[in-house]
Amino acid sequence: MKKIIIVLAALIAILLSSSLYTVNETQVAIKLRLGEIVSIEADPGLKFKTPFVNNVVYFDNRIQTLDSVAESFLTVEKKNVMVDSYVKWRIVDTEKFYISTGGTMASANIRLAQNNQDALRSEFSKRTIKEVVSDQREAIMASVKSKLKAIAEDEYGINVIDVRIKRIELSQEVRNSVYRRMETERKGLANKYRSEGAEEAERIQAFADKERTIILANAYRDSEKIRGEGDAISASNYAEAYSQDAEFYSFYRALESYRKSFSDQGDVLVLNPNTEFFRHFNPSD
Repeated sequence: MKKIIIVLAALIAILLSSSLYTVNETQVAIKLRLGEIVSIEADPGLKFKTPFVNNVVYFDNRIQTLDSVAESFLTVEKKNVMVDSYVKWRIVDTEKFYISTGGTMASANIRLAQNNQDALRSEFSKRTIKEVVSDQREAIMASVKSKLKAIAEDEYGINVIDVRIKRIELSQEVRNSVYRRMETERKGLANKYRSEGAEEAERIQAFADKERTIILANAYRDSEKIRGEGDAISASNYAEAYSQDAEFYSFYRALESYRKSFSDQGDVLVLNPNTEFFRHFNPSD
């Protein structure tokens, strides 16, 4: 009897354990009956099922990351670029996700990756290398996200949260071509700036020469004017002084002439002593 009770208790325990399942905070569970969806359990907690009839499939409801393999795309100039990208997504319609992907995350990633590559290929084929490398990366990511979001939500029950391009790498041939073009553009720009600089330098030099000529002319004019005024004042002063005592003024001027003429003891002058220059040395005067 005791053995029977033990066996029954064991069977009841097995039945109870088979009737219970747990859904945690990071999961969504689908309860199936012979492959048919019975219910979707999104709230965490302890749940019940019919043993041997129902089975439960769990899905992670957190944000997933699809890290795509780098792939080569052609730009509008038919140049190859290697593009490395990733997609952030999560399940929003568990039933649709289960039906469309067979309930496997790997299948969802494969389908998302293919759609992502198709969208990227379409966007890169519309743009030049310069556009995809420099100023239109954000526009490309926004367009790819919009396309992928519409397809994924409608077909797979997936919400695409973000699409990001991690790296765009040019082939060696394209790198060399881009470098040569950039070098040519920079040289052209440098020559333009150099030419404009030389033209500006000549203009400044011409203006400076003109200003210099005007300043010198004005200075010469002013100096001549001042010199003339000074000479006039000097002549007036001499005339006034001479008129006050002409004989003394003549004698003073003569002494000045003697001083300047005989300033150096080595000077030798050969002159007629009866000339007007030596009139003050003549005792008869």
